[in-house]
Amino acid sequence: MRNSANYTSAAIPAKNGGGVSYDGRSVTINGQHRILFSGSIHYPRSTPQMWPSLISKAKEGGLDVIQTYVFWNLHEPRQGQFDFSGRADIVRFIKEIHAQGLYVTLRIGPFIESEWTYGGLPFWLHDVPGIVFRSDNQPFKDHMQKFAAKIVSMMKSENLYASQGGPIILSQIENEYQTIESDFGDKGPSYVRWAAAMAVRLQTGVPWLMCKQDDAPDPVINTCNGYRCGQTFKGPNSPNKPSVWTENWTSFLQVYGNETKKRSAQDIAFHVALFIAKNGSYVNYYMYHGGTNFGRTAAAFVTTSYYDEAPIDEYGLIRQPKWGHLKELHATIKSCSQTLLTAVQQTFSLGQHQKAYVFQGKSKECTAFLVNRNRTHAARVKFQNTSYILPRWSVSILPDCKSVAFNTAKLRVQRNTRSMILSQKLNSTDKWKEYKETIPEFDNTSIRADTLLDHLNMTKDTSDYLWYTFRSSLNTSNARSMLNVHSHGHVLYAYVNGVHQGNNTILHLPSVSIQDSHLGSAHGSHGNRTFTLEKPVILHKGPNNIALLSATVGFPDSGAFLERKVAGIRKVSIQHNDFTNYLWGYQVGLLGEKLEIYTDNGLNRIQWKKFGSSSRRPLTWYKTSFDAPEGSDPVVLNLGSMGKGQAWVNGQGIGRYWMSFHTPKARPSQTRYHIPRSFLKRTGNLLVLLEEEMGYPTGITVNTVSITKVCHYVSESHASAAQISCPQNQKISQILFASFGTPLGDCKSYTIGNCHSPNSRAIIEKACLGREDCNINLSKHIFGGDPCPGITKSLLVDARCSRH
Repeated sequence: MRNSANYTSAAIPAKNGGGVSYDGRSVTINGQHRILFSGSIHYPRSTPQMWPSLISKAKEGGLDVIQTYVFWNLHEPRQGQFDFSGRADIVRFIKEIHAQGLYVTLRIGPFIESEWTYGGLPFWLHDVPGIVFRSDNQPFKDHMQKFAAKIVSMMKSENLYASQGGPIILSQIENEYQTIESDFGDKGPSYVRWAAAMAVRLQTGVPWLMCKQDDAPDPVINTCNGYRCGQTFKGPNSPNKPSVWTENWTSFLQVYGNETKKRSAQDIAFHVALFIAKNGSYVNYYMYHGGTNFGRTAAAFVTTSYYDEAPIDEYGLIRQPKWGHLKELHATIKSCSQTLLTAVQQTFSLGQHQKAYVFQGKSKECTAFLVNRNRTHAARVKFQNTSYILPRWSVSILPDCKSVAFNTAKLRVQRNTRSMILSQKLNSTDKWKEYKETIPEFDNTSIRADTLLDHLNMTKDTSDYLWYTFRSSLNTSNARSMLNVHSHGHVLYAYVNGVHQGNNTILHLPSVSIQDSHLGSAHGSHGNRTFTLEKPVILHKGPNNIALLSATVGFPDSGAFLERKVAGIRKVSIQHNDFTNYLWGYQVGLLGEKLEIYTDNGLNRIQWKKFGSSSRRPLTWYKTSFDAPEGSDPVVLNLGSMGKGQAWVNGQGIGRYWMSFHTPKARPSQTRYHIPRSFLKRTGNLLVLLEEEMGYPTGITVNTVSITKVCHYVSESHASAAQISCPQNQKISQILFASFGTPLGDCKSYTIGNCHSPNSRAIIEKACLGREDCNINLSKHIFGGDPCPGITKSLLVDARCSRH
């Protein structure tokens, strides 16, 4: 039991604006305790043109705060050279949040992980003499402090801290450091103390956070990250600090080769309600909008699409029921926030798996959370002399300790269905051109070493590709030999005398570490990045040029001693002859990359040839043009016909693709790739692809994305009415199914049950057709009588939405 009247405040001095402080109950803004709902939206994973709509939808969803990381390697890709333009314009992003009346939590890091290449650290740090990342190491601390101070100074110069009247109410230093702290011995805890003290000395006028850091020094607040912080969080490390949840994961990390895992709206709501019931006062959804890992920004094996299952999807569309269910939760909690923040909390057992969290105020105001932790069975409980049925694995919120205003397991909002609508097929061979990438030979390389060099250190995150070349002489006539290459990732292609050692098939690879003797390539996976390629090759009499192309799929983003991580080829042998310590020639990147042939300026630096003018082979560039689809719906490329590579539209990298790496269900992890509208011109958009394997560009299509169906399935025990609502500028054009009674199934598959009102479709059509939205009361009078007296009835409506 905790009484907010006894909390000690940790005051943060204010100047020229509102003060932000905290005590053991919550963050306070302008002297007022607040329960805050926050959502992560990362500015570089969308576009400036998308930001206003994303922020507006977050606000409409009941959020108070937008939380974002600061991406060091985006802003300082080369030491001393900064970029804060376009998608990197963090000041513009924060000002847009402020203009819409929301607050900001700024996670400066500057290590962020975030499934972002190298955890957000610029690779040039790797080359600083004597550096040890994220440790009590002077070179690292000097650079970290310099960048953190630059960001703080930039925010101050724009008056963006709440202490200056701006929107930033919280800042974060470091990120989940406790997971690796012990790896650094004594230098771990001393680094934590230094980082906290350094941050506080920057004098932002707002509190600082450290997530997943139980030993966060005062006055820095330790916070929780995870799916179940209502169950797992040990709580603040001081009675004077509030309970803060900085990352409530709305989905699961998506990597190539793995199936998409979804997290239900009900499960998210359950844990949020439980966290608030246990005196939590700040919850952030990670992600609220995930967006896109454009270009080469994704970390190792992470897909280009990021947290598409968030309440706002990758393209900026609202995902129901997740968005709406959480909106209702936020509204319910805010309706009784004053009681939650000022009353005394007590707990009562209601059964083996049931508990009541009760907030009783001095003036008889009362709010209760009734929790049922039984995952399989509902429970009937008695609370304050009233009987309640608690659905399995749910929390019922009673703002007045009497009536249930919200239950986390009961969905009262509609579901929507997202559809991909074909706009254009790029199947005309006459409109495609191709350029076959040059395969280097040892004699043409300028970098030489008598050993195998580390891929990461050679490319320095400027390219995914590193060529390893050497020359082997054979004294006999043509001989069949076994090439054996061991690599630490991520992908490998073998060429002998300029010829790829494979056949002309697209291989469907399982989600494990792979080597395939037919394709002449091999790759690792997110869980096992090392692999071995074994391939029989034919060597000619005399000198033979061996070229091995090593490719990364993003740099690592986590772990202790990140600066020591390696990738690329570690051992090579041919017919048991070891070539590891041999004279090697290296080429960083591809010629097409160097010449930037994916841009308008670079297009004419090489000679493009007619598509299909010579035999197909891996490592080929393709280009064509297409017109932007009409309207304002999001645009995607369907790259399902391709193998592996990268794509650019009008010079903008839209990400890596990898169709040939299949999930256990024999399908690609991602086939559709977002092209923001701001990347496009009305006509003549340049599309360039680098295909590493043997994909077919003529199978690519341009599509738009829209919500085409909405479905509501609600019981009269959950709600008194059902609302059907189409997206903006769309109307309900068709009722696909309607049943008031006991319909069977759900919104994905349904049929009429034993109890059904025959007037269901006619009633719904009359109320809804031609309208953007409609409300239908769950009343027997509306449907012309009770189709089954004494039975709890439901309404299931599935409707199609179309443009006006």
